[in-house]
Amino acid sequence: MDIPLIAGTVSTVVFAVSNLPMLRKALRTGDVSSYSLASIAMINVANVVYSLYVFSLPLGPIWALHTFYLVSCAIMLVLCLAKSRAARRSEVPRRVSVISITEGLEPVTRGRGAGRSPAARASSDGRRRGRAAP
Repeated sequence: MDIPLIAGTVSTVVFAVSNLPMLRKALRTGDVSSYSLASIAMINVANVVYSLYVFSLPLGPIWALHTFYLVSCAIMLVLCLAKSRAARRSEVPRRVSVISITEGLEPVTRGRGAGRSPAARASSDGRRRGRAAP
């Protein structure tokens, strides 16, 4: 019985299974807002560099674990990039015609009576004019 090989296999399964809920939720909902794009990108770069070491080792549980990490982190990177791209698209201001916004609007007046109807302004102006000065 090779104890290190058994320990490596068991830990590989436990590590991989511990990441499945996060990966499943991200794939199901597409919500990766709690993840940093920079962090996910750096993890992917580190995984690629670490692959040079791992795949130089004899075939074993570490290959399976590292391959799982490579694939799951790549999926998370794709999801984060898609979310970032969608967020940038929604921030692009849409052009709105000034004519369509101002069509049918009354001219804005400044000063006394601004914002009131012409009839209300006329009636209040008449009342003010009819009063005696203090």
